[in-house]
Amino acid sequence: MQKLLLLGDEAIAQGALDGGMSGIYAYPGTPSTEITEYVQKNKYAKENNIHSDWSANEKTAMESALGMSYAGKRAMVCMKHVGLNVAADAFMNSAITGVNGGLVITVADDPSMHSSQNEQDSRFYAKFAMIPVLEPSNQQEAYEMAYTAFELSEKFNVPVMIRITTRLAHSRSGVTVNSQKAENKMVLPEDRQQFVLLPSIAKVQYRKLINVQPKLEEASEKSKYNKYIDSENKKLGVIACGLGYNYLLENFEESEIPFPVVKVSQYPIPRKFVEKIITECDEILVLEDGYPVVEDDLRGFMHNKKIKGRLSGAIPRDGELNPNIVAKAVGLADTYGTDSPNSLKGRPPQMCKGCGHIDVYEALNEVVAEIGEGRVFSDIGCYTLGALAPFKAINTCVDMGASITMAKGAADAGLIPAIAMIGDSTFTHSGMTGLLDAVMENTPITVIISDNSTTGMTGGQKSHAENRIFDICKGLGVHPDHLRTVVPLKKNHEEMVAIMKEEFAYNGLSVIVPVRECVQTASQKARAKVATKKL
Repeated sequence: MQKLLLLGDEAIAQGALDGGMSGIYAYPGTPSTEITEYVQKNKYAKENNIHSDWSANEKTAMESALGMSYAGKRAMVCMKHVGLNVAADAFMNSAITGVNGGLVITVADDPSMHSSQNEQDSRFYAKFAMIPVLEPSNQQEAYEMAYTAFELSEKFNVPVMIRITTRLAHSRSGVTVNSQKAENKMVLPEDRQQFVLLPSIAKVQYRKLINVQPKLEEASEKSKYNKYIDSENKKLGVIACGLGYNYLLENFEESEIPFPVVKVSQYPIPRKFVEKIITECDEILVLEDGYPVVEDDLRGFMHNKKIKGRLSGAIPRDGELNPNIVAKAVGLADTYGTDSPNSLKGRPPQMCKGCGHIDVYEALNEVVAEIGEGRVFSDIGCYTLGALAPFKAINTCVDMGASITMAKGAADAGLIPAIAMIGDSTFTHSGMTGLLDAVMENTPITVIISDNSTTGMTGGQKSHAENRIFDICKGLGVHPDHLRTVVPLKKNHEEMVAIMKEEFAYNGLSVIVPVRECVQTASQKARAKVATKKL
């Protein structure tokens, strides 16, 4: 059997490829990005035309994957946890339509908010939708779950979620791979109304989803990923979910765990295992990386037993789980920081030297200082770092696309001029509809689309907006007289300042598009060109 050294993300991608996947759909989002990138670079995927181009956003990705499932092929859609909010409409309804070809939704949650706005736990969404969840405890399980998830989806006619967190996504381990499964042939649904969610049909489909729940619970009870590990010491019982089980093992590498453990890596929760450990043990500790999802569920049938976890304070309520937190929770010594050198003082992230966003902010700050601060609504991307010193140029960052609509709402409230700062990839992700709202009312806001011709925050993936922003804005109805462009360079500072002053003073909608390629992607292209010449 071949063994590969893979990130958790890469293990999922390889498992999906080996499991007969015909297409993967995604929008870049840390910590999920490398799943799709692995497929894009994979030789087998290229030779067999496995679809792997980026989607405009997570909703379009989810719907495209559902369309591939409709045609009988196996599809995966990938996103980070907040991306699931964007895909939620299609995601929730896909549970009711059911699937034809296997459909797997891989979501990478980000406890501790390394690169995210919140810590939300995607298991809540899966419970809401009433679909199974696979939560690997290591890279090998991540591979195996992706390899088998399509069959699980097809067996029960429902989408399946694979849920991982940052540390598993971005750490490496040896992974033994299986033989390659053939792709499904294209076969349309036998029930041609299955995917038509008119109320009369949706009611029937919803009952099917409800009726399959006992079978999903039975599958979870029998799953090889869920285990009951017994021990004679019944003072404490541990329910370890996903990566929490791996952290528990790290504290007992040389000996057996001295108390009963229920390992949970497939949901719905294996109720028989849980009831057994609750009955036998004096108190229960729940280890889960993310929200207290399982801990909260247990409180309904804990009787007088004590339960410990994030809600009780035994585990911190926020942030990532780690081996040291687990050690303290099970009564072992707190060894954090021992035998390790003094770490460097943390430094905030900064924009790259030579970045075009810097020149935009320097001009913006000069103009805003004259008209009054507190009026710049920003968005999610590299340019969000403009909130930090030395710029301190932006006042909001809520979700993808919110800059334009929040600026519109503030202008409607009387804050004029209001300014929206958004990147090119974020604009095509979810800013276009907000701009259309502003066009329809000629709202007095200025939208600055800082175009660096890439999806920079997640590593330089291709932007859907490349060479299209002007046409998109014109098509949405932006008046050509107030659709301006400039190259953000130091030598053009005065020109940028003049354009901003003119458009901020205009009593209507205007759009400014500073265009200069990301310094990182430009450097990569230059290096590739030199390497090609050497060949």
